[in-house]
Order: sequence, then structure tokens, then C-alpha cells
Amino acid sequence: MTNEQCCVVSCDRPLDDKYWNAQYNTNEIGWDLGEVSPPIKSYIDNLRNKNLKILIPGCGNTYEAEYLLQQGFTDITVIDIAETLVTSLNKKFKNNSYLKIILGDFFEHKNEYDLIIEQTFFCALPPTLRQRYVWKMHQLLKENGLLVGLLFNRTFEVGPPFGGSLNEYQNLFSNSFEFVQMIACLNSATPRANTELFIVLKKNSESFVNLYAFEGITCNGCLNTVTNKFLALENIKTVSMSSDFKDVLIVSISKIDINILQNEIAYDHLYTIKKIEH
Repeated sequence: MTNEQCCVVSCDRPLDDKYWNAQYNTNEIGWDLGEVSPPIKSYIDNLRNKNLKILIPGCGNTYEAEYLLQQGFTDITVIDIAETLVTSLNKKFKNNSYLKIILGDFFEHKNEYDLIIEQTFFCALPPTLRQRYVWKMHQLLKENGLLVGLLFNRTFEVGPPFGGSLNEYQNLFSNSFEFVQMIACLNSATPRANTELFIVLKKNSESFVNLYAFEGITCNGCLNTVTNKFLALENIKTVSMSSDFKDVLIVSISKIDINILQNEIAYDHLYTIKKIEH
């Protein structure tokens, strides 16, 4: 499977903790629905195991977590990078022992979950982090764990939010996850009607999903050459490189020695590859 470049406009601003903290300090939260998203509410309503270990990354005002608590779920973790928001959430839920609130970077988080709920987190990340997102989600899910939620099926002139397409997402998540559902959403909130895909992705525990730091590529032509060289190797199923050419996600059916990968790119002395550890 070849690499698919995302069809989104990049953002020159650093989308870091300072950026998101400023959004909450000035109440510039136009993405906030003010309630649990209807498709996710419907999904939660059909969950029977109230003891599922659940994570909501980039949680925002976390209406989804609040709804889970109302429905009797007992093991919920939310994480966000904005200190102002997390301080507010800690006050709001201070007496609830079933909800753990973390201030921090999702990509540094370590744990395992039965279910991860995706609600406007993917679209808020710089598109260059999409391969890293897949890698981290695969790490954080238990065997047969599910990634469930919504992805935008449209593009935006500026971002965040950043959009994408069904074809891009199929390429991005292929072989790392099994596609239980990835369909046009019919019950979106009104402001997002006809623009969302509902996803249910099950972790493919038989795949080896690894992320590598890559140096030396400067154009799509070089990217395609490197991608095809890696895909020609035995046992490699998917190769996907970030839009800034710095991360490469490789999914295989067995462990791949880093020396084998390096040998494949030795034809150009500028190319180097290094595995990113958990």
C-alpha cells in the first residue's frame, strides 16, 4: 500500500500547550458542541460492559466522559494539554472517583485501554502527526481494543480543524487496525451534518506497528521511491510517511531488523532511519 498525502492545509502556528491554553482562556472554542456528540452518544447507549477501561484524548470539555459517568461507567481517563481546561475539569469532577483527568501530552501517555473515543482530537493535530497518531493508538489499546468516534470527511481552507477523506484514512489505518466500520455518519450534530465519518477500528494485534524517524527526503518523488523499496521487503504490509517526510509508519507481520531498512536506503548517503521507541 502506497503512502497517501493528506489533503489538508498545513498550519504555520505551533499547535502546542500555549496555543490550546490561549483558546480556552479567551473562550475561542468554536468546535465545542456544548453536549455529547449524537453518534458517540448512540454508541455509548449500546455498550453493556460498564467496567470498560476508556480513554478520551484531547478531551476538551469532555461531554462524552460526563455522559459515560451518567450511564454508570466506572473507569474513564481523559487527557488534554491545556492547563486552563484541566484545572476547570478537576474542579467540576473533584468528587468523582471514576474519572481520571490528566494534564499532559497524549503521545507521552502510557497505559492500556479497552476503548478509546475519538472526538475532535485527530482533526486538531497537525497533519504531520497522523502516522504518529496511528502508532500511539495501536500501543494504547489492549488486544482487540477499539478506537471509536468521528473523523471529518471534508477539507478546510485553514486549520485546525484539519480534514481528510475516506481514502486517506483507509490507507492510514490499514493493517494496523481492522475496519469494523468506517462509514458516512447519518446522525451528526447539525453543524457537522454530511461532513463526518463514523469509525469503529479494532486493533490488529497480529501486526507489528512501528514508527521511525527518517532524515534526508525532500520531495514526493523520493518519498515514493523509498516507500516502494520498503514495500518490496518480505512481511511488510503498509508503509506510510508523514507529510513533512520526518516520520514513517511501517506495519509488518513480523519484526523487521533496522539494518535491513537502512540497507534499502543506502543508495543515498543522506538517508537515515531510526526506530522511535515507546
